[in-house]
Amino acid sequence: MAPSAPDILQVISAALFAVALVHTFSTRAFEHLARMNPAHAGIFHLLGEVEVVFGFWAMALVLAMMGLAGPSHATAYLDERDFTEPMFVFAVMVVAGTRPILELAMALTGAIARRLPMPAGMAFYFTALSVVPLLGSFITEPAAMTLAALILKERYFSRALSRRAMYATLGTLLVNVSIGGTLTPFAAPPVLMVASTWGWDLPFMLSTFGWKVAIAVGVNALAATLLFRRELRGLAAGGRTARDATPWPVRATHVAFLAGVVVFSHHPALFMGLLLFFLGFAKAYQRYQDRLIVREGLLVAFFLAGLVVLGAAQRWWLDPLLRGMDSTTAYFGATALTAITDNAALTYLGSLVSGVSDEFKYSLVAGAITGGGLTVIANAPNPAGFSILREHFPEGAISPLGLLAAASAPTLVAMAALHLHVLGGSAMRYAAEFTDWLALLEPDEAFLLLIPFIVAAAGISQYWLQRREPAHAEAASRRPTA
Repeated sequence: MAPSAPDILQVISAALFAVALVHTFSTRAFEHLARMNPAHAGIFHLLGEVEVVFGFWAMALVLAMMGLAGPSHATAYLDERDFTEPMFVFAVMVVAGTRPILELAMALTGAIARRLPMPAGMAFYFTALSVVPLLGSFITEPAAMTLAALILKERYFSRALSRRAMYATLGTLLVNVSIGGTLTPFAAPPVLMVASTWGWDLPFMLSTFGWKVAIAVGVNALAATLLFRRELRGLAAGGRTARDATPWPVRATHVAFLAGVVVFSHHPALFMGLLLFFLGFAKAYQRYQDRLIVREGLLVAFFLAGLVVLGAAQRWWLDPLLRGMDSTTAYFGATALTAITDNAALTYLGSLVSGVSDEFKYSLVAGAITGGGLTVIANAPNPAGFSILREHFPEGAISPLGLLAAASAPTLVAMAALHLHVLGGSAMRYAAEFTDWLALLEPDEAFLLLIPFIVAAAGISQYWLQRREPAHAEAASRRPTA
């Protein structure tokens, strides 16, 4: 049976979606127009805000629906949309972006970084690009994106990082957050859309995706760290403006509010109520706050809401496209399609296709998270990172093509890691068999097994200490005597 021809509204929705994509890649042109036309600079600045793009063209789609099908059709269409995710991203950005939460995140990141065998500037950078994105599997990806972007802004972007390093850092961050939230079935939007339908639980996610994305996140963060090691070495911890120390009860209350928003992330009435209560608490203890990022959060929510409105209208051509793919095509097709549409919408449409193989399911989700860092619209948390870091880029704008180029290498690493499919099954099976074998060992057998490792560790430690002694002696000889 041949597919039916699209109606006029479907054609208009696809055309507006294409225009919105072009607009997303052309925001710097509007900033140029604002400088050339001071009399109308306001409207051009508005259209130059990347967060405004999809909301603006979604409004155009709603007006077209009202004109062609009537106001009742347009309002019914909006009523059927789920705006939970835009509201949640707004709430979590406001709470996670506060000074007490940022100070706690900076302290934890620093504690981990101090244990890494590399200079302080490099270690902190590596930790922010690796540990924090993986933390998104537990605190959700939008929260991880907000914290990682604020940490990087505070420590690196605000301290004259080179343009090349800024783009590489942003590209790595977006890719790592997109894949880093897949250790669990509830934190990454593309996984959340299919987890209950396909029965993907925590053990499945850890064994199928978890170890692979952990490798990819670590490799990406390490590659960026080594590539910009000269810049990072010169960026030791900088002095912060003297401010009132945050008392632990205030910090603990902030953590409790953030935890509540995350736990009730699928219940807008609850997390929005918590947000309103939190705003009152923040006002009561304003001396321990910096400016709340309410404006940035609202812009990001507007962007995501526009993407929900425009993206849902693309189902008429996305659905048959997905149905015509095999598992291999689904992987590369999802990676490419994610760059031009939200990856959660893509996996949701895939979950509606019946009778697909397990290989197709894996390929669809793996492709969707792999391409999640290529553009601002690819993954729901991306606009949050854009909004926080954008001011430090030239002219206050992030080039979409620059981001695409910067995210390409981390995306290829993610593709390679997630293609360790056969090896992954064997590795996990061997690991399980080895764990079972260890559990059956008697205590004396286990002790004998550990002896070679203890001896080796002692020998390595002695060698390391012997190598350090001459350096300490030389340093002591250079010290001026009293």
